[in-house]
Amino acid sequence: MDFIKKHYEKIILSVVLLGLVGALVCMLFIIPADKQKLDDMSSQVINGTVRPLPDLDLTEQSNTAARLDSPANFDFSTTNKLFNPVEWKRAEDGTLIKIKTGNEIIEAATVAKITPLYFVVTFDSVETNGISPRYVVGVERQAALNPALRHKQQRFVSLDDPKKDAFTLIQVKGAPENPNQLVLKLSDTGETVVVSPDKPFQRADAYAVDLRYDPEKKFFPSRREGSVVEFGGEDYIIVAIHENEVILSATSNQKRTTLRYVP
Repeated sequence: MDFIKKHYEKIILSVVLLGLVGALVCMLFIIPADKQKLDDMSSQVINGTVRPLPDLDLTEQSNTAARLDSPANFDFSTTNKLFNPVEWKRAEDGTLIKIKTGNEIIEAATVAKITPLYFVVTFDSVETNGISPRYVVGVERQAALNPALRHKQQRFVSLDDPKKDAFTLIQVKGAPENPNQLVLKLSDTGETVVVSPDKPFQRADAYAVDLRYDPEKKFFPSRREGSVVEFGGEDYIIVAIHENEVILSATSNQKRTTLRYVP
């Protein structure tokens, strides 16, 4: 016991040193074993069979893309009044009138009638009192901007005086005193036309329209391009009239709307 008491520090140090020596000896076996294990794992990864990754499941993404291609259309204007309440007012006769807003105002207007405006040339009569026969030709410009020019105006023309403002006489077919037809060249288009006493020439140069706005019981007859009509608290310019449609432009924002004509 005295020996241990005198030399216990040396004994503890010796035990520690022996432990360190043992650890070092173990490292000589552990390190090569770990290295071999790592080499085996590397060789297995490099030279082994690679398993393919499973196919990606893109079902959710595909469904989302399909919904984006076909978005749901919700009508919160005509069928749903939660966000678009309708205002009504009482007319003088006691009936209720729906106050329309936005596109409903212009869509409430209807085309009652579209009338062609013709350029007409007629062979009216023959005068034989002079040296040579003169032919009375009527010209009617229904689409003229000047209202005074929209009615028939007669022109006296002969082979000696063939040129007039609307046409030029090219040929007289038949006896000069009683011809069957007159061949005319129109001044505006250069077109050659044939007129006879029972067969005038006509072409549609423009159109007039009759518009109706039932919510305010308004009627706009015989309106032409450039005319202004007022309904629903807005002014609209008729910018174009075609055979089956009318185009209106709002003066407040120049937004154009096409109204179809169904005879």
